[in-house]
Amino acid sequence: MTISGSGLQFQPRRMVSSLHVRNYRLFFFGQLISVAGTWMQTVAQSFLVLDLTHSGTQLGLTTAARFLPMLLFGPAGGVFADRLDKRRVLYVTQTLSGLLAAAFAILIATHSMTLLLVYVLALALGFVGVFDNPARQSFISEMVPPEELSNAVTLNSVAMNMARVFGGALGGAIAAALGLALCFTANAISFGAVLISLAIMRKADLFPARKLKRKPHQIRQGLSYVRSTPELLIPLVMIAVVGTLAWEFQVTLPLMASKVFHGGAAAYGVMASVMGVGAVVGGLISAGRPRPRARALCLAAIGWGIAILAAAVAPNMPLELAALIFVGYGSITFNSFAKTSLQLAAKPTMRGRVMALWALAWLGSTPIGGPIVGWIGQEAGARWSLVVGGFATLICGIAVIPALNRIDRNHDILQHADGAFRTPEPDNPDRSARPLAPSAR
Repeated sequence: MTISGSGLQFQPRRMVSSLHVRNYRLFFFGQLISVAGTWMQTVAQSFLVLDLTHSGTQLGLTTAARFLPMLLFGPAGGVFADRLDKRRVLYVTQTLSGLLAAAFAILIATHSMTLLLVYVLALALGFVGVFDNPARQSFISEMVPPEELSNAVTLNSVAMNMARVFGGALGGAIAAALGLALCFTANAISFGAVLISLAIMRKADLFPARKLKRKPHQIRQGLSYVRSTPELLIPLVMIAVVGTLAWEFQVTLPLMASKVFHGGAAAYGVMASVMGVGAVVGGLISAGRPRPRARALCLAAIGWGIAILAAAVAPNMPLELAALIFVGYGSITFNSFAKTSLQLAAKPTMRGRVMALWALAWLGSTPIGGPIVGWIGQEAGARWSLVVGGFATLICGIAVIPALNRIDRNHDILQHADGAFRTPEPDNPDRSARPLAPSAR
């Protein structure tokens, strides 16, 4: 059965097709557990800063500190991902992340935590993320065959948001009832799930990309490659704008929970969880579609911008939660379309650097956007921190429609030419029937 919508065919059987691959299935469930712990820590850290400072601006700055290393050194992490064994990189980065979560827990439990230490630990996590993000994102393409890559990328986003549902709600409840330290402790333990999943993977079943040999100017080479490839450049520009002003929910939702709806950590946990429910639904629908066309990214941005603006003006908590379902749906649809487009358009030897630029645009923009959005929420009101992001996302989606339509037309022309010039090979019918992998085009 197929269902048409937004120019894409929805195929329910495709929704979890990549989970039939054993290595990816292990990775998926390991990530699900680990990221649930990370969301517990995210909830706890936001209210730790608010408890210490009562300042929306400080909340934005501490969030920015986490991603400042990504802004400064993100492309270097991509080069390392292309040069090294990605699974070994993840062993190191996931272990370090667990140790840093444990440090948070010990400092809070012993009443030794200060704002300065929050900044130091946030920066340390950021440096780990410089190497972890590109390795983790590009490793997905080494666990599944090319025809399952789009589904695997989207299901990875689904795992992130399923984790938000459980981790956000549980983190809010634990923080309110049992204290912040336990949230950080649970996160430290959760990294064990990823390490176990990596350890029991079958190396023979992986699809490793050819490792990049060490040469000078490889960061510059990656930047030049993206600049000369519209299929990569335009989504990355969109991601940078949206990531700077809209993807700041670690700042905006705590402010909305505390300043507008007069709640605390539990209210924020519920809001994050409801947003995660919408994201899970959106992710499963996206996973049931084949490779998205370029203009689908515009439609996702426009719909997401409208949903964020609706959340900004919701007059009460029930309507806010209803709007956040659509905010979550829009966030994963936009992000999964963008990541899938980047991974499929990039050459295998460039994927680490391309995904490092994705992390730079999506996460590394937080040091700029976090303080701006936090300051707006502090000075103009929490609702305005959402208005800025929603309006920017809406305008961004409208502005790039002509460019992405041109990319779709060019892709159709190339596909038509590819089919016209391809001749049957009677001696090897399987080969003549098999389409080229996206990375070979």
